[in-house]
Amino acid sequence: MAERPLILVLNGPNLNLLGTREPEVYGHDTLDDIAARLDDQAQALGVEIELRQSNHEGHLIDWLHEAGARGAKAVLLNPGGLTHTSVALHDAIKAIAVPVIEVHLSNPHAREPFRHKSFAGMAAKGTIAGFGAASYALALDAAAKL
Repeated sequence: MAERPLILVLNGPNLNLLGTREPEVYGHDTLDDIAARLDDQAQALGVEIELRQSNHEGHLIDWLHEAGARGAKAVLLNPGGLTHTSVALHDAIKAIAVPVIEVHLSNPHAREPFRHKSFAGMAAKGTIAGFGAASYALALDAAAKL
């Protein structure tokens, strides 16, 4: 049986607190809840996912750099608060050939003005935002079709 294509799902700072952190903004789903649904969806799409989370920018950058060597077909990236501050993440996305889809639970453009600029989004192939946990499902569907 052929190996299923790999899609990395990378999550940045504070996403380990999903379900308890500002549920009125980010919802009640935990990252584990989202991962379980993505695993089921990945099976149906014929892809494999690997989900990681870190509160450290350097880990996200290292994982982006490793994506090509790992044979990843795509990366789903929720950079969390680094979205609006990290030129280093922008540069890491630009430095790799693997397409990156930026994912957000909330719609940053409907929030505080400082959230309207996304350094990650400027480098990503596309962005899916504002659909709560379903943003990940929509992004996985898009990544599987690349």
